Amino acid sequence: MRLAERIEHVELSPTFRINAMARRMKAQGIDVLDFSVGEPDFDTPTAAKEAGKSAIDRNLTRYTANEGTLELRQAIAAKLKQDNGLSYGTDQILVSPGAKASLYCAVMALFGPGDDVLVPQPHWVSYPEQIRLAGAAPKPLVAAEANGFKITAPELDAAVGPRTRGLILNYPSNPTGACYDRDELAALSEVVIRRNLVLIADEIYEKLVYDRRAFTSIAALDPEIAARTVVVNGMSKAFAMTGWRLGYAAGPKDIVDAMGKVQSHTTSHPASISQVAGETALREAGADVRRMAAEFERRRDAIVARLAELPGLTCVSPAGAFYVFPNVSGWFGRSIGGRTVSCGQDVAEALLETARVAVVPGEAFGSRDHIRISFSCSMERIEEGLRRIGAATRPA
Repeated sequence: MRLAERIEHVELSPTFRINAMARRMKAQGIDVLDFSVGEPDFDTPTAAKEAGKSAIDRNLTRYTANEGTLELRQAIAAKLKQDNGLSYGTDQILVSPGAKASLYCAVMALFGPGDDVLVPQPHWVSYPEQIRLAGAAPKPLVAAEANGFKITAPELDAAVGPRTRGLILNYPSNPTGACYDRDELAALSEVVIRRNLVLIADEIYEKLVYDRRAFTSIAALDPEIAARTVVVNGMSKAFAMTGWRLGYAAGPKDIVDAMGKVQSHTTSHPASISQVAGETALREAGADVRRMAAEFERRRDAIVARLAELPGLTCVSPAGAFYVFPNVSGWFGRSIGGRTVSCGQDVAEALLETARVAVVPGEAFGSRDHIRISFSCSMERIEEGLRRIGAATRPA
């Protein structure tokens, strides 16, 4: 049967593919340590769970407004004002079944055939694919490892071409953990404004920043950048609510209205129960988020220290999120478990086969020299995983 041409240019998410391989091995009784998926190992905050249960008991199980319940959008508006200095009305907020869905609605509403969209690389796996689904062209903009995997304003300016329509900026970054400070964001926003671009700011990891770093939302810098920015966030990462499928976007009303049209014909609103839980989490779970962030920072310190002990590997310490993105090019040409490796994909496959450790090859994010390791799991699993990696890659 003939498939639509657009689907021929889209790949299945590599993170899910690696995770599926690890799950199959586990089902066969093989002891696999899975560092491939970005899912916190913490429980959803108690207040949010109780609110979800209460929603069922109160029969709040019917359709809600396409854009999300008014109560949740009010809670999001209050959060954006208090935490980020952003002022949005509830009619400028769209609640979606996950931040990925929010991003998809934004991409579909903003971009189309003939548009180029700049994506700093390394990048999250779904940005280029969503852009392609919209009929637009993703254009990678290399964020150099030497600069902490961050793009600079001159690099952004030089990358803008006659068909460039927008920029997707993710900070802290998946997969690198890179995060921009206020001055860096101000320099980038000047280029965005001057070159008449639209900006999607993916801030899903904003609560997971380390070293007493202050997070700045780029849309809060001035009204001009806010007028051309869609801010995307959600509950999955900081609130350990991945399975609740709850994300949101805020921005100029005309853009959010257009995103709502896309959502009305695709997913519609998130589950009513999830929305009640999300509202409670935003209002009451701040202490839980801070506790989780502190533990992630402790794990970050431990995994970076252990990686530094592995010969031939280098790793930039992430400023946020819960991933490290070590450079494994020093291992190329070496044998790991009888396999001579020459790229991140080879390393990932060799580690899964030999060490029984699942990581994501850097090719999924636009780099053949790296692998991504998630530290969203217990310290005990991190220690054992690094021990296995060290044993598998130790020079003969």
